[in-house]
Amino acid sequence: MAALGWLTPRRRSATARSVLAGEASAEAARKSTQEQDVPSTPEATPFPVQGDDKAAAFFDLDNTVMQGAALFHFGRGLYKRKFFETRDLARFAWQQAWFRLAGVEDPEHMQEARDSALSIVQGHRVAELQSIGEEIYDEYMAERIWPGTRALAQAHLDAGQKVWLVTAAPVEIAQVIARRLGLTGALGTVAESIDGVYTGRLVGEPLHGPAKAEAVRALAAAEGLHLSRCAAYSDSHNDIPMLSLVGHPYAINPDSKLRRHAREMDWRLRDYRTGRKAAKVGIPAAAGVGAVAGGTAAAIALHRRRR
Repeated sequence: MAALGWLTPRRRSATARSVLAGEASAEAARKSTQEQDVPSTPEATPFPVQGDDKAAAFFDLDNTVMQGAALFHFGRGLYKRKFFETRDLARFAWQQAWFRLAGVEDPEHMQEARDSALSIVQGHRVAELQSIGEEIYDEYMAERIWPGTRALAQAHLDAGQKVWLVTAAPVEIAQVIARRLGLTGALGTVAESIDGVYTGRLVGEPLHGPAKAEAVRALAAAEGLHLSRCAAYSDSHNDIPMLSLVGHPYAINPDSKLRRHAREMDWRLRDYRTGRKAAKVGIPAAAGVGAVAGGTAAAIALHRRRR
């Protein structure tokens, strides 16, 4: 594990567990990409700056790069493979419905999702989940990538810069998504494993909010990056600490709090959703199509019956 000396001075306080989670994620991200080459082309663009090897880009995943929550899609794939029962899937569906309807990351729902995921993978081998993650990406995630955000990431790659996903999703799943998109790697929540088997515990805490900023800070220090020349992209106000670290913050499909903050700070905004309702509450236009919509509608109906 990297020492605390990695970190540059902070503008805001962070808990010890946030620092630990951030450093663990940075360590895992660097380890997974030590032997990888980043594709690039000589084509120059005004921004990102061509050939600036002290700059990189950091992209949030859920609702920034991909419609919906990666953890939910992963849960669907595990259910299909009999990792858990129908009542657990219903809980995942309700959490996803809340995420889509509210357009924000509710800490209580996220904690429930993490606890569920940890209990499900406990005792399974890391290699097994990595292999399954490849299949789940093809089944549920590939068609939910936002083309606009993908193009932004490609612009950084074409400029010869590294591009990292930064997400509260398990780092193993985040790395699969990053690899499939041709990105450099991923910073994600690190679940503890012993001898390649998950223990059901986390290293530090989930990579969320301040922990994301710590992961970016640690990785930037280890890679020799200048944060003032880096870019970060997110849809959530929870990622304001990460966005505030870099010189080029972008609000992508922003929730209302982030949109307001971005306007106050004169940050760049991009919204790839369609329709007035989607723009208002953060529901992807494709939310009305396919199995996810069915799960969302069922969850809403259940909620109404309970009221």
